[in-house]
Amino acid sequence: MRQNNQEKGKAGEDIAAQYLIDKGYIIIERNWRHRHLEVDLIAHKDQILHFIEVKTRTSLRFGYPEESISKAKMQFLKFASAAYQYQHPSWKYIQFDALSILLRGQKAIEIFMIADIYY
Repeated sequence: MRQNNQEKGKAGEDIAAQYLIDKGYIIIERNWRHRHLEVDLIAHKDQILHFIEVKTRTSLRFGYPEESISKAKMQFLKFASAAYQYQHPSWKYIQFDALSILLRGQKAIEIFMIADIYY
């Protein structure tokens, strides 16, 4: 059965959240929204607040999932993080991360995390 993009994205975010939890992160928000901006996952670990973009694909036909993160998407992530920090000013240290997930059915066959990225 072929997944639509929403199902694929949800499956990828579920896998990403569990992956982060297994690595010691505490998930604070999933699909956090502010106006037209959205952050897939917001988590913290070791007093650092992480804004995480999750990209999921089921094949490499159009390249690796992380290759689809554009400069514009990173700019939106930056704006969203500023809004989140305004609402939650206690966080002093932030980091932008990307989690790339390659799926086969509902199972991740590859998870690749790019930590501390910024365009």
